[in-house]
Amino acid sequence: MKKTLLAAALVAGFAGAAQAETSVTLYGIIDTGIGYNQVKGDQAPGGKATRFGMINGVQSGSRWGMKGSEDLGSGLRAVFQLEGGFDSSTGAMAQGGSGFNRIFGRQATVGLAGDSWGQLDLGRQTNIASKYLGGVIDPFNNGFGQANLGMSFTSANTLRLDNMVLYQTPNFSGFQFGLGYAFNANGSQTWKISGQDDNNTRQVTTGLRYANGPISAALTYDRFDNNAQSGSAVSEWNIGAAYNFEIVKLGLGFGQTRNGLFATQGPGAGVPGSGSYGATSASLVKLDGLKVNSYLVSLTAPVGNGAILASWQMADPGSTANDYTLSGASAKQQSYSLGYTYNLSKRTNLYAYGSYANHVYFEDDLKSTAVGVGIRHMF
Repeated sequence: MKKTLLAAALVAGFAGAAQAETSVTLYGIIDTGIGYNQVKGDQAPGGKATRFGMINGVQSGSRWGMKGSEDLGSGLRAVFQLEGGFDSSTGAMAQGGSGFNRIFGRQATVGLAGDSWGQLDLGRQTNIASKYLGGVIDPFNNGFGQANLGMSFTSANTLRLDNMVLYQTPNFSGFQFGLGYAFNANGSQTWKISGQDDNNTRQVTTGLRYANGPISAALTYDRFDNNAQSGSAVSEWNIGAAYNFEIVKLGLGFGQTRNGLFATQGPGAGVPGSGSYGATSASLVKLDGLKVNSYLVSLTAPVGNGAILASWQMADPGSTANDYTLSGASAKQQSYSLGYTYNLSKRTNLYAYGSYANHVYFEDDLKSTAVGVGIRHMF
């Protein structure tokens, strides 16, 4: 009897020690609602396409994941994160991409972290612009489809890169710096055969952000190239800042994209295949000579047990879009968005939103409207 009690005590002791050194967390988000989407113009199927019904992943992409860390001693930790997206209206996997069947399409990383020197992550993950810029100037926080800043700032449109090494410093008095390099941004890295160009799309992503008190700001830069594709390397730099007056938070953003687009936003929100309309609806697109200036003005105001979200943004290609749009147009793309979130608890909220965009992808008469209501639960 005493041996049994001693053994039980030892097992409990070892279990407690292991738990203190290693932690694993299972988490997720389910976001589902009902909405209406309309795309209208000469480039829309039949001149007009509409859809009313279930929408999903509008405020936040529905997902499940695991993350954890192991204490290695001397302030060093091993860290990992595996996260997969799914369509909550059908249960199908998301972020699969053409020709891929990704279980963890949102993130799959392992790395090392230390309080004094920062964190190094290896694997599929979002770029720096998506991590730093949206949290500063986008009231929709990279969500709500065409309402988010990715409609105009394509490098910040939750761009996920495969085969990436990413380093981020600790927070120094509100400042944090990040630098990453993807050996092939989409899919497995291919061999380079002597005398031939490989098909790897290499990308550099870097940025600096600041958050202290009511002031926040971010500066980001991304560049990708593929020697097998003609044209110059595609680049985008963005700058944004916001000030929180407590009764309202105001944000401003500006960016310049050259020779292509990074991750374009399909019209509407939460509708599978909505990116099939418009002149471009893909990731990492080379369009040599294209020059786009992007602008954003945003507002977030706490009201009751929630917040009002509003933004205006514009992507101006000047005359450079003539060769890249279906109609040879070069109109300025503009979008106007309004939303409201209401917290039922710390983990559950309701939302409503509406967004209107004209001259979508610089087409003169292509317009997109999206409205919807939904519920989001986090666990």
